[in-house]
Amino acid sequence: MGQGWNWSGFADYLFNPYILSGAVTTLWLTLAAIAGGLVLGCALALARLSSQRWLTGPAHFYIWVFRGTPLLVQLIIIYTGLPQLGLKLSVIESALLGLILNEAAYLAEIVRGGIQSVPVGQTNAARAVGFSNAQTMRYIVMPQAMRLIIPTLGNSINGLLKTTSITSVISMEELLRRTQVLIQEKFMVLELFLVAAIYYLLMTTAWDFVQRRIERHYGRAYGNASAPVVAADVVLEQR
Repeated sequence: MGQGWNWSGFADYLFNPYILSGAVTTLWLTLAAIAGGLVLGCALALARLSSQRWLTGPAHFYIWVFRGTPLLVQLIIIYTGLPQLGLKLSVIESALLGLILNEAAYLAEIVRGGIQSVPVGQTNAARAVGFSNAQTMRYIVMPQAMRLIIPTLGNSINGLLKTTSITSVISMEELLRRTQVLIQEKFMVLELFLVAAIYYLLMTTAWDFVQRRIERHYGRAYGNASAPVVAADVVLEQR
């Protein structure tokens, strides 16, 4: 079985429940990591934009550390290093924590860049008619910032679908890890890796379709030319 290409083996494992389950794990890992990372990333972005140094300093340090070190190293420290400090996490907990902490650092910069892309005049106009900071952010800044945030966020999700494979180093039972287990048992290296590649390609292609629809939606709602007019209309309607 280890000699040459095995068509029957390739076909069998293309729809193997064990591999399919690994793909499902990859999907929910991605969704959980992007959700947690987005919540933490938004908080970090707002901290970076704050005028208070006790907020901007720690946020900048966090982003510097997690963007400047490999995710692989971070996962190993979380899974093998934290138990030495008395904090032992399961494989799933370690994988989720590592992915969320790492992703948050990148998403924070995406959100911050989107917010800063909104002209200052939009914020000033909202405050001039009596909007609070929270109302200004909700009704004026974020709707316009989303035009830039959505495409980059979509690319991050696409990348994260593949990045989850790194969690295999701590024995997380995702797609790549299950593929490696089968390779050790069946000795069909090329066939099984190709099956895994097909699954990753299908998942990223499906997400690309969803992302394009989301981008078109926000592109229609907040086009570049109409953004200031839309924002002004929103302000007046909220009054």
